[in-house]
Amino acid sequence: MDKNECCESVRLHEEQLMDLAELFKVFGDSTRIRILFVLFEAELCVCDLAAALNMTQSAISHQLNILKRSKLIKSRRQGKSVFYSLADEHVRTIIGQGMDHILE
Repeated sequence: MDKNECCESVRLHEEQLMDLAELFKVFGDSTRIRILFVLFEAELCVCDLAAALNMTQSAISHQLNILKRSKLIKSRRQGKSVFYSLADEHVRTIIGQGMDHILE
């Protein structure tokens, strides 16, 4: 690939690159990473997440909204409770590989 082809490829994918940068910004917050790490282990409701992370339900809910908008988590309703889990295997892989990388 020559220099012109490379530059053209970057321009064509600029929107995707911006989306990727936004995704990594979401991962850049320690509270959100803590939530994702807990959800890596189990599906939980807001109250259980708040207890596990020693945070208020309001603070957890705010971060869950960001994670949900970024398609990193999903929710399901059971009666009056809403349970949260990782959105898919891609998220599980990103977290797992990130942990592998820092533990090397």
